[in-house]
Amino acid sequence: MLYRIEQLIGMSVWADDGEIGRVRDVYFDDTRWAVRHLICDTGRWLAGRKILISPLAVETLNWTQSEAHVRLTRQQVKDSPDIDSGQPVSRRHEAELYGYYGHPHYWGGPLLWGMSSYPVPSPATDAAVELKIEEHSGDDAESYLRSAQEVVGYHLETSTQPIGHLKDLLIDDETWAVRYIVIDTRNWWPGKHVVIPPQWITRLDWAARVVTVDVDRDTVRGAPEFDPGNGFARGTGADIYHHYPRPAYWQ
Repeated sequence: MLYRIEQLIGMSVWADDGEIGRVRDVYFDDTRWAVRHLICDTGRWLAGRKILISPLAVETLNWTQSEAHVRLTRQQVKDSPDIDSGQPVSRRHEAELYGYYGHPHYWGGPLLWGMSSYPVPSPATDAAVELKIEEHSGDDAESYLRSAQEVVGYHLETSTQPIGHLKDLLIDDETWAVRYIVIDTRNWWPGKHVVIPPQWITRLDWAARVVTVDVDRDTVRGAPEFDPGNGFARGTGADIYHHYPRPAYWQ
């Protein structure tokens, strides 16, 4: 199933031995379009410290109870590298964090999660951890991570015409891939929400807060409507790809 990232915000996060905090934001990467970190506010437990939790550590998501359960202990979280979530997270910071938890790094292979299409945890050897950090010890290059909270409200347009603004992102709760962006067309076609895959984005202007997509405005007008209050099954997605028409991500 696909769920709105908005549904993750406010979700409580539980370790094996107690609550960690609540999800305040989500970082996704704008190259492979997948959620890479949950940003959790630990409240008074760690004096307001914010921490990053990878989907690799998530064991279950209970959407009904709004709870995420992770394969971690509170002590592990407390001793994790202190990363300022108010600043861009560099690849070196990620390598340090992944090395600490023993996660395989997602940028180490051709698939969505490196050598896997799913966020499957696998214990790293000490040598592997040292290699990860060494590889990026002098690399503070530009981060490809983006805040989901930040991009809400970005303007959407075709090459020539506006079609609305970005309302939300839809994620696959098995792979954590961002499957669709949700577009609110109220300023042009009142009262309608539509979705398109992020792979149809041709340009992202982060400074101007504008997303350009490879779709025709009139085609968007007739696209299947998305109801933000309901879940999103693959069958609904088939209607979208049939409408445009383009090959679906699962083909």
